[in-house]
Amino acid sequence: MTENEISTIIIGLAIEIHRKLGPGLLESVYKECLYYKIKQRGLLVEKEKTMPLVFEEIKLDCGYRIDLLVENKFVIEIKAVESLTINHLAQTLTYLKLGKYRLALLINFNETLLKNGIRRVINDF
Repeated sequence: MTENEISTIIIGLAIEIHRKLGPGLLESVYKECLYYKIKQRGLLVEKEKTMPLVFEEIKLDCGYRIDLLVENKFVIEIKAVESLTINHLAQTLTYLKLGKYRLALLINFNETLLKNGIRRVINDF
């Protein structure tokens, strides 16, 4: 399954969750719901995947954690904030670069219309 196919599935699941729950809940609630729905679809998903930083041949555990990693290649970063910022985008790009992943979704569930809170993030290597 390609990253684009995974992206389409994840967007559909996120919209389904948002329609049922709406905005205003904690980030952790949306993460748990999306994790459950992805597993229900039969996809491999890891929650709170640690991302070490390699610096001069040394692996450093700096506390980086990907919210959800799907099929070992697709990053999902979940937010429940007033609006997405450049810092949220930078965080997502960092995860892509550290893991050498190609595509991510940055999803802000705190939007009235979820499509306004979804950003595709691409790592061009």
